[in-house]
Amino acid sequence: MNPELAPLLVASHKTDFEVYHGRLYIDGQWREAGGGERVERLSPAHGELVSTYAVATPEDVDAAIDAAHRAFHHGPWPKMKGAERARVLLAIADGIQAQIERLALIESLENGKPLTQARAEVAGCADLWQYAASLARTTSGDAYNTLGEDMLGLVLRQPIGVVGIITPWNFPLWILCQKLPFAMAAGCTCVIKPSELTSGTTVMLMEILEKAGVPAGVANVVTGKGSRVGQPLAESPRVDMLSFTGSTHVGSMLAGVASKKLKKVALELGGKNPQIVFPDCDWDAMVDAVVFGVYFNAGECCNSGSRVLVHESIVERFAAAVIERAREVPVGDPLHPDAKVGAIVSEQQMNDILGHIETGVSAGAKVRLGGGRYASANGLYLQPTVLTDVTADMGVAREEIFGPVLSVIAFRDLDHAIEIANDTAYGLSAAVWSSDIDTCLKVARGVDAGTIWVNTFLDGYPELPFGGFKASGVGRELGKQAVEDYTETKTIQLHIGERKNLWLPAKK
Repeated sequence: MNPELAPLLVASHKTDFEVYHGRLYIDGQWREAGGGERVERLSPAHGELVSTYAVATPEDVDAAIDAAHRAFHHGPWPKMKGAERARVLLAIADGIQAQIERLALIESLENGKPLTQARAEVAGCADLWQYAASLARTTSGDAYNTLGEDMLGLVLRQPIGVVGIITPWNFPLWILCQKLPFAMAAGCTCVIKPSELTSGTTVMLMEILEKAGVPAGVANVVTGKGSRVGQPLAESPRVDMLSFTGSTHVGSMLAGVASKKLKKVALELGGKNPQIVFPDCDWDAMVDAVVFGVYFNAGECCNSGSRVLVHESIVERFAAAVIERAREVPVGDPLHPDAKVGAIVSEQQMNDILGHIETGVSAGAKVRLGGGRYASANGLYLQPTVLTDVTADMGVAREEIFGPVLSVIAFRDLDHAIEIANDTAYGLSAAVWSSDIDTCLKVARGVDAGTIWVNTFLDGYPELPFGGFKASGVGRELGKQAVEDYTETKTIQLHIGERKNLWLPAKK
């Protein structure tokens, strides 16, 4: 362990936890996988068994699609009034709030994130369901009374149909709740495939939906590995839309498969998000936000502020301040109440992060803090890392690392900062730090990203759309249009009175 870092925190006692045995949820029924296979999940923080899950077969996936297809075309859900669907969504929000501790614990144990953070995320998920409930009652079309006295135009929105939802391991419940309640608010039915690493909260959520009175087939969960479960969702002609959050590589592959069926896709993918720091910023607020932005969720976050562009006049002062603050970041057992950074999700992810650091050093970057794992730890813990002397052409400045690694890059002036910020394949989010509103607005307008934070970082609200430019994705989640993404638009032209101007005049 690097002696400059704070010591690794260890929980004084383990929380009592019974191993969770998750099953498939198809057509309102709990069932084992057709092949009887199960997969185990060990806690990345403790190396102990946390949960086991049924591994769905292609036949299981087909049954889930059948159930969702039947529920959409013959069930009550799409035909319900918006107010009726809203009441069910609000009951689900209440169910989540009633089980915050249970949901947060399994999320923490499976993912490695601090329990305190998981609690806050679960509470936020309830808010997403409440917001979606409001949209279930307010989504509307248009009427055109300006087409002449004999014509009335109506534009309706109707649910698109069956939605396949594929979610990642880093925010399992949160990301599902950015999708499922809005699809359900629109009247869609869904087949959900969570990551095999963190399926717990998704399966538990189905218990809450069942209790809230969601009709059979409206929401179905099939657990298992991606190619075995996710690909059939992209390929099936009975799945009308695919909503995926994950890596750009997998998202591109799934979009290619879906395009052959002319299936609508919504993709929330990777990011290489810059925070741009000018000398006239609020220094203390900026330093805290930079450290938070890169080490939150151990950097396993598509919105991670993993590169900071700093004006060349303050780059060394900045590096010293961030290193000093990063040394104080409490890393350790996610069950410890003071832990801010927990374990890395898997050995593979740990090796990927270390590989990026090694590549950066080979290219000329300097490790000023961290750079390795906590060798004495039983779990998968990585030291908060700061790399300086990074140039914009290096891999650590351009590629998504998905770990607690900060790259510091110098820029000359505002135009140079925008140029560096845009010089990646990604465009998910960015931040600018300056007391000059002109500087902030020029950066906000100039940087190609779906979200721009001004003098803050990683704030989020259900009311504001979220999504990216370029390789960061297609479409938007959240915001007042979120339900509309799960609808088709239908035009109705209603003729009034006698139809005149016949193409072939009637014979006398």
